[in-house]
Amino acid sequence: MKITILGGGGFLGRKVAARLAEMGSLGGKAITGLTLFDLVAPPPLAAPFPVTTLGGDIAELPEAAIPPDTDVVFHLAAVVSAAAEADYDLGRRVNLRGTDAVIDACRRLAKPPRVVFTSSIASFSGGQDGLLPDDTRQIPANSYGTQKAAAEMLLADASRRGFMDAVCLRLPTIIVRPGRPNKAASSFFSAIVREPLLGLETDLPVPDDFKVWVASPRRATEWLIHAAAMDTAPLGLDRSLNPPGMCVKVSEILAALDTVEQGASRLVRRVADPVIAGIVGGWPAGFEAKRAPAHGFTAHEPLIDVIRAFVADDLEATRTERGIA
Repeated sequence: MKITILGGGGFLGRKVAARLAEMGSLGGKAITGLTLFDLVAPPPLAAPFPVTTLGGDIAELPEAAIPPDTDVVFHLAAVVSAAAEADYDLGRRVNLRGTDAVIDACRRLAKPPRVVFTSSIASFSGGQDGLLPDDTRQIPANSYGTQKAAAEMLLADASRRGFMDAVCLRLPTIIVRPGRPNKAASSFFSAIVREPLLGLETDLPVPDDFKVWVASPRRATEWLIHAAAMDTAPLGLDRSLNPPGMCVKVSEILAALDTVEQGASRLVRRVADPVIAGIVGGWPAGFEAKRAPAHGFTAHEPLIDVIRAFVADDLEATRTERGIA
């Protein structure tokens, strides 16, 4: 089995690649090759199978990014929320034209591949009072969410026509992300945990009682790999799923942080940001996710375990990457 990860140099792409390297197989089939593609070629990965790394523009996807005998494509490449809102043309180029390029590449393959696409809860509205059932209509309130919803439809239609076998996961906000803050509007949800654990101050742009639908890196990685091997026949025409994340308040995140590192939340400064609050405030705070669990997607671990997992998996690597003693 040969696999490609588009966005293979990103946070989730690296997590999925590392997990595949540990597993050595997917769906009972040995992995015989992995291609990692990103804007800049991802770093080498130690694995029990050959790994190829490539850099380039996803809107002009090189043929080598999805080789002729590819079985699975993880399409994780994206311009994130605040960046897509700030630069409309860039968001459309990467999030829409990039998806078109993926479809065209899959059409050239002799056998339709499984395509796992990371969509987002930003493709919905609903706000703080939102508790959305699985059949809720997507009405995005930002360009990023609009581009993700449009990409879902394109991939579903490509599946209907037999060009691919797609599964689109509308991921919650992922916490705690390692490394540095990025341009996602939701980046601060990770920063209010990560930065204090590094001994650094950080800003909180929303009130303490703000609610958010979240998932951990461990669970998101598990969901993505499950989507790559699951039986898709029962999905029918609807190729999109809302994974079973969890709704938490900012105050609950800070309380869990203080349980792990006493007094760490003192480094979180309340600094209102109407632009960021306006973007994330339109996203739904909760889902009645019933369809995904029925297809084998596992429930979420408790919030305290999410923070402990970041300490175990990523804190020291983040400290080293950022040169923090």
